[in-house]
Amino acid sequence: MVDLRAEAFGPPGDASRHLALAELEAGLHALPTPPRDSGELALIARRRADGKRETSERVLLTSEEGVPGDGWSQRPPRDPEAQLAVMSYDVATLIANGQSLTVFGDNLFVRLDLSESNLPAGTRLRVGKALVEVTPKPHNGCQKFKQRFGPDALRFVQAQETRALNLRGIYWKVVAPGEMNVGAPIKVVSRPPHSEREQPGA
Repeated sequence: MVDLRAEAFGPPGDASRHLALAELEAGLHALPTPPRDSGELALIARRRADGKRETSERVLLTSEEGVPGDGWSQRPPRDPEAQLAVMSYDVATLIANGQSLTVFGDNLFVRLDLSESNLPAGTRLRVGKALVEVTPKPHNGCQKFKQRFGPDALRFVQAQETRALNLRGIYWKVVAPGEMNVGAPIKVVSRPPHSEREQPGA
């Protein structure tokens, strides 16, 4: 039986790197339009139970662990709907403003449109050799996020006007295990019936 234990706080963040809300909004408008049906895995990170962060070039995703060695499989409540925390690489880079992206605590940073309209809950994607599914659990900013990136960054990701863009990210769960690596292609396999875009390229 896995010994579940609380996770340490992790990196505190650099207050000198915090951006004002207007800077974040302007930066968002300047970002390139993310791809909708096929993208790329840009960074893989694991959150150790002691709060430290590590990156990997290649991992084997499993339904038991998610990203092997990540704190998700070791800390309560081990929520299956929050197995893989995923964030847009470009949005994360904007918010981090020079800080390492591992400060976020997310597992996968991708070049892909993570909006609710493009990837509704139930959407399945192929990431390298693994098959994953978007879960309905919302990925919201928290006090850790506020401390690491500033109060304006928290307002930025929680703003009602852009909430459906999922700027803070989304959650995936592993449906079928498989190896993936930095630079691996991401392809939308299927979207749930009655979604705005039911099939890739629709």
